[in-house]
Amino acid sequence: MTKTPDGRPLPPPQAGERAMLESWLEFHRATLVLKCTGLDDALARRTSAEPSPLTLLGLVRHMTDVERNWFQRVFAQRDVPLPYGEEQAYGFTPAPDLGMDEALAAWRAETDASRAAAAGASLDDTGRLSERDAAQIGFRDVSLRWIMVHMIEEYARHNGHADLIRERIDGATGI
Repeated sequence: MTKTPDGRPLPPPQAGERAMLESWLEFHRATLVLKCTGLDDALARRTSAEPSPLTLLGLVRHMTDVERNWFQRVFAQRDVPLPYGEEQAYGFTPAPDLGMDEALAAWRAETDASRAAAAGASLDDTGRLSERDAAQIGFRDVSLRWIMVHMIEEYARHNGHADLIRERIDGATGI
């Protein structure tokens, strides 16, 4: 696999559907890590722009919850709590004692669990949303294909936020 100059795995220009989806998801996962590299905990907690409380540490925490929700809870139908608790569901605000190293370790564990949940499954295999989530979205069953496309767009959207936050912190920019 070819890599970008900063070391992220570059998705192939031609590949089958599964390989293409997996490679773009891995690219976006690596992009989030890149945006968090080299920051101490204080900088990782620096907000984007008033009045938003969005931080890089909060984005990592959020994506940890999102990984678990879509791959473990929805696709694999495991009855597991969100990593940071249901009352903080998809919360972007990290606890005062949570550091970036700890947050990235939790995120890495979830991405490993996500890969394991999807391994060997067909893109046509389905997971099931909770009744509450289905009521908000409008459907209940989702294919692994749908989940992977959604995760790519979820990371892409939040990596855009991460770009802006990182630029505000220290001027670092990039693709």
